[in-house]
Amino acid sequence: MTTAPHPWRDAFLAVVALFLPVSCLGCGARDRPLCDSCRADLAERPGRVRLVGGVRLDAAFEYEGLVRTLVLELKLRGRVDVAAPLGRPTGALVRRALADAPPGTLVLRVPPSPRGRRRRGFDTVVLLLARGGVRRTGRLRRQRAAGPPGVGLRGARPRGAGQKERTALERVDATVGTLRAVGVAGRDVVLVDDVVTTGVTMAEAVRAVRAAGGRVVRCVATASVES
Repeated sequence: MTTAPHPWRDAFLAVVALFLPVSCLGCGARDRPLCDSCRADLAERPGRVRLVGGVRLDAAFEYEGLVRTLVLELKLRGRVDVAAPLGRPTGALVRRALADAPPGTLVLRVPPSPRGRRRRGFDTVVLLLARGGVRRTGRLRRQRAAGPPGVGLRGARPRGAGQKERTALERVDATVGTLRAVGVAGRDVVLVDDVVTTGVTMAEAVRAVRAAGGRVVRCVATASVES
């Protein structure tokens, strides 16, 4: 796949590279966070479809290889310069979901964890959707789940423990009841998140919308672990 020349973009990147040297995260080519060849490779990767909470989830990418690298650079290192190639296909999936849905369908974001939001200083999903041309969105709200303070539903581990430190059952324990939807009664909703792995968080988002009287017609993610 050939790419059209972008003389102004290339000139801008050449100037930036003088002060902030970068290399392609895919192949190591100099002066580009993602070279044209790797961008073309990314654009040709197929999306993924799975069910989460009984609802169809469309993901722009499988969470592996170059996609995983780009997501981690964005979320862990604040590399907002790689958001566009991830955000454009995500935005396209949201628009497609809205085209298939009844008029007036809401787009709601799954909120990041408070810890992640503080560390990054921005909401990853907001950034990805903005780069994808989707700006009019709402978000679910976080709340404390029922149960003794700091303890999961079965008392297995403190709720403050990181997701990676938990078993699958503990992840469900720590997630159920943590999201709340407002203003969705009688409305259709498209839910959006950045990465879906086990699907526990997205399933909790679906539950929250249903509990508030709404109907989730589609879930969208930038990347999904193949289930």
